[in-house]
Amino acid sequence: MESLRNHLLIAMPTLKDPYFSRSVTYICEHDDKGAMGLIINQPAPITVSELLKQVEHLELDQLPNATKERKVYSGGPVSPERGFVLHSAQHGWTSSLQVSPEIMVTTSKDILTSLGTEAAPDQYIVTLGYSGWSEGQLEEELAKNSWLTIPADDDLIFNVPADKLWEEAAKRLGIDIWSISPEVGHA
Repeated sequence: MESLRNHLLIAMPTLKDPYFSRSVTYICEHDDKGAMGLIINQPAPITVSELLKQVEHLELDQLPNATKERKVYSGGPVSPERGFVLHSAQHGWTSSLQVSPEIMVTTSKDILTSLGTEAAPDQYIVTLGYSGWSEGQLEEELAKNSWLTIPADDDLIFNVPADKLWEEAAKRLGIDIWSISPEVGHA
């Protein structure tokens, strides 16, 4: 099994699960025990500034302008009360995982207070919850053609608007996602 760590999963149009329909998921971990990733294109009904108000008990005038309208994303159905920050590589946070030379994921609260300030990572996405697959589950879903995969790309992750990411990620594979037949094995 080849690890899909630092890859994107692009949901096939036939994937109707409400959490994953038209999703793009960044894979943070993938080994023989399972996989863990963050959906990065499905906005949650909360902004980063609203989240900071809840977590840090800050007033709106104490929040940096950069966080006022920035969306938080639904990272997946597992532990939706837990926050994750997917960001450009920057060390010094209490609890971080370096996924690639360019990308890290941090789960500690210390990164939250930096968001919108000069101390924040250059690029970041905040998610609530994550997506998890047990041993062999992701491989089974791939065999059933539920997902397309593509190596992660910083530009796709951080610069393509969420509402365009699903189509753009498929386009980078040379695929018009809307031209894919809903029936497996047919073009």
